[in-house]
Amino acid sequence: MLTTALKRILYVEDETDIQTIVKLSLETIGNYELKVCSSGKEALAEAQNFKPDLFLLDVMMPEMDGPATLKELRKIPELKNIPAVFITAKAQVHEVSSYKEFGVLDIIVKPFDPVQLPLTLKAIWEAKDA
Repeated sequence: MLTTALKRILYVEDETDIQTIVKLSLETIGNYELKVCSSGKEALAEAQNFKPDLFLLDVMMPEMDGPATLKELRKIPELKNIPAVFITAKAQVHEVSSYKEFGVLDIIVKPFDPVQLPLTLKAIWEAKDA
């Protein structure tokens, strides 16, 4: 099956240091167009205009965590079918299985290798249609 190329990623992360690392990794190495949001609320405000191919969401954030943000994004008709990946430091087996119940493609565990991150996302993206 032919997969459309992954180009635009909406990334939601509250930690500025991690934002910087992911931005450098995905834009410089992966050549992706990235929209970085610091909160779920900001993601909800920006997502429709950005028209992402993929949501990359940190799980643990203040006010609105990744799962809650994804749930709200899915309520927007134009965004309800956008694939999502969670990124988290909490990756125990029971947590990962509960995250998968949200319909995410996969979970990326922190700490991650910034050089490998674009390849990891590409592999996740391509596997969704396999």
